[in-house]
Amino acid sequence: MERLVTTSEAAQLLGLSLQGVHYRIKNGQLKSLKQGGKTFVYVTEFMHNAQNEQSNPKQAEPTAQQAPSFNQEVITEVVKAKDEQISILKQSIAFLKEQYQNEVRRLEKNQKRIIKVFNSEIKLLQSAFNEMRSIYKPQLQQELKSQEEKYISINDFTLYLKQHDKSDADIKKIIVTRLRLKDPRFIYNKRTKKVFIHNTDFSDLL
Repeated sequence: MERLVTTSEAAQLLGLSLQGVHYRIKNGQLKSLKQGGKTFVYVTEFMHNAQNEQSNPKQAEPTAQQAPSFNQEVITEVVKAKDEQISILKQSIAFLKEQYQNEVRRLEKNQKRIIKVFNSEIKLLQSAFNEMRSIYKPQLQQELKSQEEKYISINDFTLYLKQHDKSDADIKKIIVTRLRLKDPRFIYNKRTKKVFIHNTDFSDLL
């Protein structure tokens, strides 16, 4: 005799997981019926008795002739149910593995794309830097040269004054006096402790 039960009840009666019940419905091993958006399963009295026998073996003792056949059928059903569960788990693992591999490939692809963009940006910056350097380097060199021409060394200044009969003591006194008077022609750099002298007219110091 058949009776109509829910998939959850069928799983409990048959000793299967809910996935196992749906798997057997899909493969035509269990008859089912859909009503109101829900799935119901036809369970036979034999299936129910087999489950009760498996759960409470002392309640229904088979005869000596029936026992081997009945027990074999129960074992076969249990093994089949476990095989179905294993098959479902393998499919789930295969699906998750494929999803994982797809995600890894997606991340690797994005990483390669980001590195490519960065390398492209670096090349553009290098190109822009080289272009700017080619434009401004001559100007900077000219400015440095111009700055160098504005100053003379102390040795050159000393030589110039000696040519006008100034002694070393006179020259030292002139430099110290000019610095004390803040003569714009004489600049003292406190950090480097060096004196810079503008290349200009020194006729007033002779």
